[in-house]
Amino acid sequence: MAYTPELTYHYSCTLRRLAWAVNKPMTRAIEDVIDFAARYVDGQKVCDACRDKTRCVDCLFENISEN
Repeated sequence: MAYTPELTYHYSCTLRRLAWAVNKPMTRAIEDVIDFAARYVDGQKVCDACRDKTRCVDCLFENISEN
């Protein structure tokens, strides 16, 4: 991973609780959260704003915006 954002204590605790609820490590739970959130974001808007066009073929939002 090129960049690892730091979470505040509040969001770290929230992520930990979500991870416990789905019985997964936090690293997997955050992937699930991102997948879930991506379903509710305008994929085309994300693609239009994207600054890295090198990974479009396997980008979650590219696949969403095609549907």
